[in-house]
Amino acid sequence: MIHNPILKGFNADPCICRKGDDFYCAVSSFEWFPGIPVYHSKDLKNWELYTHVLTDEEKPNLKRLPSAKGIWAPCLTYCEAEDLFYVVYGVMNSMNARYFDVDNYLITAKDIRGPWSEPVYLHSAGFDASLFHDDDGRKYVVSLEWETRPGYEKPGVICMAEYDPAEKRLIGYPKRFWKGGTNRGCIEAPHLTKRNGYYYIMCAEGGTGYNHCVTMGRSEHVWGPYDGDPMNPIVTSSPNDSNERHDPDHLKPQYYNPDSVLQKSGHGSYVETQDGEVYLVHLTARPFVPELRCTLGRETAIQKMVWTDGGWLRMADGSSLAKEYTEESSLPECPLPQIPEKDDFDSPDLGIQYYAPRIDPKSFCDLTSRPGWLRMRGQESRTSLNRVSFLARKLTSVYAQVTVKMEFEPEIYQHSAGLMIYYDNMNYVNLRKYYSAALGGPAVSISRLENGEKTVMMNTRQRVGEGPVWFRLVIEGRRFHFEWSEDGDNYSRIGEDFDTTRFSDEYCEYGEFTGTFVGMTCADRMYHRKYADFDFFEYIADEETGPK
Repeated sequence: MIHNPILKGFNADPCICRKGDDFYCAVSSFEWFPGIPVYHSKDLKNWELYTHVLTDEEKPNLKRLPSAKGIWAPCLTYCEAEDLFYVVYGVMNSMNARYFDVDNYLITAKDIRGPWSEPVYLHSAGFDASLFHDDDGRKYVVSLEWETRPGYEKPGVICMAEYDPAEKRLIGYPKRFWKGGTNRGCIEAPHLTKRNGYYYIMCAEGGTGYNHCVTMGRSEHVWGPYDGDPMNPIVTSSPNDSNERHDPDHLKPQYYNPDSVLQKSGHGSYVETQDGEVYLVHLTARPFVPELRCTLGRETAIQKMVWTDGGWLRMADGSSLAKEYTEESSLPECPLPQIPEKDDFDSPDLGIQYYAPRIDPKSFCDLTSRPGWLRMRGQESRTSLNRVSFLARKLTSVYAQVTVKMEFEPEIYQHSAGLMIYYDNMNYVNLRKYYSAALGGPAVSISRLENGEKTVMMNTRQRVGEGPVWFRLVIEGRRFHFEWSEDGDNYSRIGEDFDTTRFSDEYCEYGEFTGTFVGMTCADRMYHRKYADFDFFEYIADEETGPK
């Protein structure tokens, strides 16, 4: 059996495609860089982080974008007739006054690992844009058209425009054609496909929260009219009927289903295997209960599907409830390389698992000046939306231990470096080494930012000598704490227990839609040149145990 989620931690809005014997799944990256992670599998059970689509920090420029803006819901397709991969992605620039200013782009590549073409601007009608390749060679871009006018249903309606590949632009204005297959409202995430003479529109409805779902409609003509699947929704965590067209809020915690491990299931994309089997990937979440807080963010799950004799897509077990376990495909099982628990920084290249908020990690990380060590140049404070030196990986379990060995000699109070758990620039806890004027030299202490309120925990301040320090973060379900050592063998706890659940969409007031990260950080708020050296980064996680 396949155990869900298949992509644990912050891996939302999956879009899957196949080329030959290889399956590729792209997910959202928001303000994190590099952008648009792509995972690879040969059996739909075992997955590896394979590449990133966006690797130039100027295309797009994410600096100064607020948390949870940036790259939303990429659409990855493979056009067999052209032997070409296509990615459509949106850059959410602002959600002020609920205008949702987004720019949508299209890029192509012969190889999934690139190089990718220069971005082609499509439109700014709304988010979740995707591309459909018709069998007559024509192409169409579908998306949500975001509604701002009073008296109209929010957030909007699905629209479509034909794409002219020769002119590299859309033809005319997008036309509205689909309001959804249920009354849950909050329609989004459209994907258009074709099978046996029917065009199928797959969407997410109910908001990307606890009433989320996957729905379908079909038509004999690409422009419609489309008829909804009589069973809609076809995949969800909340199978009961509901009418929420009047409420544009996405979270809707009243639809939490206590009988399901997977929550928020929706935003789907399906693929057919070489053997004709059908699988659907969708986002999901596993909250702490009763708080209903999803520290790991929205993750990716998979369900086995079948086509009925009547031409509708169904879960293989006949239900619509997303399951923690689903049947494996008939493909030979193919284990793939996984990210090692310990990175000794012996390679001259940065590991594929690392991210930074808004900027390229290579702009502040150096693996060659001191072989076997990662040298991190400090920049702005961790609250900045511009250039923050934070090298992080996604938290994939709420049972984890993270350890680093660091050498750092701060000289003024604007110098600090250490280990951090981070949700966004207004929510983090940082165990740091810094310069204490009061103690007359280097010290360690914990600094916390919670929904923008800063606390320097003076009761954790301790003077330290020269030489290396070892910092450790221990996450034990709904609580976590820090430890530190001066010899790497004898660790002492420092500071209080913290609440893991507060690192979540539901608690954080300044960001949403992403997930928790852990990693190394350095700041030099004077000259942006002071550096910290890290000998290793170790991440050990129990991924078989979920939040409770």
